[in-house]
Amino acid sequence: MTDIAAKRATFRALHAQGCFVLPNPWDIGSARLFQHMGFSALASTSSGHAWTTGQPDYGVTRDAVLAHLTTLCAAVDLPVNADFENGFAVEPEEVAANVTLAIGTGMAGLSIEDSRPGGVGLHDLPLSVARIRAARAAIDASGQDVILVARTEGLLSDAAAVRTAIDKLVAFAQAGADCLYAPGVTKKEDIAAMVRAVAPRPLNVLMTGPGHSVAELADLGVRRISVGGALARIAWGAVQAAAQQIKDGSFAGLAGAASGKQLNGIFAGFGKP
Repeated sequence: MTDIAAKRATFRALHAQGCFVLPNPWDIGSARLFQHMGFSALASTSSGHAWTTGQPDYGVTRDAVLAHLTTLCAAVDLPVNADFENGFAVEPEEVAANVTLAIGTGMAGLSIEDSRPGGVGLHDLPLSVARIRAARAAIDASGQDVILVARTEGLLSDAAAVRTAIDKLVAFAQAGADCLYAPGVTKKEDIAAMVRAVAPRPLNVLMTGPGHSVAELADLGVRRISVGGALARIAWGAVQAAAQQIKDGSFAGLAGAASGKQLNGIFAGFGKP
């Protein structure tokens, strides 16, 4: 397996120019599949992982997430960006302590949201900035080359609050974030405005369904693209549909299954996690 320092250097270089896509695996199998397919980096998904444990998003404990990230990072040669939710804390010093623990998982980057416990509501701007500044200090103190991604979740509850989101991202950049992220931005003009506002730092855009192409987002200046829990939802949706058909008396839904031989061939090339 590629060593952690090399993964982090690779991840840093990816943010320097161009545009790349981060698919979001929810377990070792999906992570290894995406590596096999030729992606350059991965990002964990808090919702996708939570569903594999039978819990809702934000329902997994900090220690369980740290264990998941450790396993995920060790299972692939690609750099992994960790969805570290809201840092599993409110106060800046507690966020810093948890970020230090997250660095030990081997991830190459991690995101910190401005959401309150349970993902309900947002912290105000001063506290949100202090939390990002604390995360930055923790990374710097570790001596590790880890990308800090600062997220504001405001657009997920108010799609019109673009100006507020941009102001928050700019403040996060000034607090030391390496990459900025506002899930929920969709209009081209808003994306372009975000890119300009945080430049020269890179902007991450979340795609959760059909819409802009990779080329279109790259033309707007977007540096990286992720899909959150979308791929996990596709998998769950396919299973639900096929299982419902079985419940209704038909096995027609099994026709869309991946080839077991192909999957065995893909995973045979990997060692044990």
